Amino acid sequence: MRTMWVSLLVLLAVSNISAAQEWAREMFKTTTYDFGTLARGSKPEFKFDLTNCYKEEVHIAGVRSSCGCTIPEITKPSLQTWETGHILCRFDTVAHTGAKTSVVTVTLDKPFSAEVQLNISGFVRKDVVMQPGSVEFGQVRQGIAVEKKIQVEYAGRPDWQIVDVRCTNTDYEVELESPKRTGKRTSYMLLVRLKDSARPGYLNDRLTLVTNDPKTRTIELPVEGRVLTNVTVSPASLALGDIPLGERISKQIVVRGNKPFRIVAIQCEDNCFEFSPTDQSRKTHILSITYLAHGKPGKISQRVHIETDLDKGTTAEFVATATVVTAAR
Repeated sequence: MRTMWVSLLVLLAVSNISAAQEWAREMFKTTTYDFGTLARGSKPEFKFDLTNCYKEEVHIAGVRSSCGCTIPEITKPSLQTWETGHILCRFDTVAHTGAKTSVVTVTLDKPFSAEVQLNISGFVRKDVVMQPGSVEFGQVRQGIAVEKKIQVEYAGRPDWQIVDVRCTNTDYEVELESPKRTGKRTSYMLLVRLKDSARPGYLNDRLTLVTNDPKTRTIELPVEGRVLTNVTVSPASLALGDIPLGERISKQIVVRGNKPFRIVAIQCEDNCFEFSPTDQSRKTHILSITYLAHGKPGKISQRVHIETDLDKGTTAEFVATATVVTAAR
């Protein structure tokens, strides 16, 4: 996407009106999502990612949905160059059942007016209810295992069964207890464990319950949470400001751990950053970051990775941004 880092003023000057609307669409990874088959009471959500790949600031003015089954939310209205935001869409499985489709319209008003349509679909079953409606781990410290229980209730066929539970994420372990049956009602207890080896980051997955129902064989169960790294960087986004071409600027960041550690290496894409780590083992490190403004004037954004010796190589990262300006004469 870095090849898209051009000025919209230039892009739109050589485009017709129809093509000009496409600049907004180019920022989205995808504009379509299918929640699949869901149990009533589940709490599915999906984030549509968009990244500003232009020089100008992008502003999202609003979002609206064509159906009450989808509740959209803007997580970051203004995006600078290379910043990423999200349109969070929640699917209502309590007030709405059956097959549902909706169109979420995203309206942008800066640097130019445009609209992008996001297409969402899903099928909510009336005969299957989950309590709670999703596996919500919350915030979990890295290296700690957590278990959650989900009650799955079905009303209908007396021989209804969950025959398998699938997930592409190996950070989970799933255990399905034997069902309890009363007439046409079937109840399952589902145990979902987050392993202590789970990687840091946000959890936004779904488990697929495979049943013996010939009409609808699968049911999706959302999984949400966040695994907190044992090493944090403050600030997570280091703004260096305007720097005249050829000059240097230095700022500090703070790297913290839950126990003493050493910083083994610091890596970034551009060698114009200089660092001054120490060999000492401590819970808090204060690092000086120096940037040399070189190349051509414009905005820069670099993701910096910090490697430590904590817990067999825990890493952390932050983003450094700056604007290189022409040196005054």
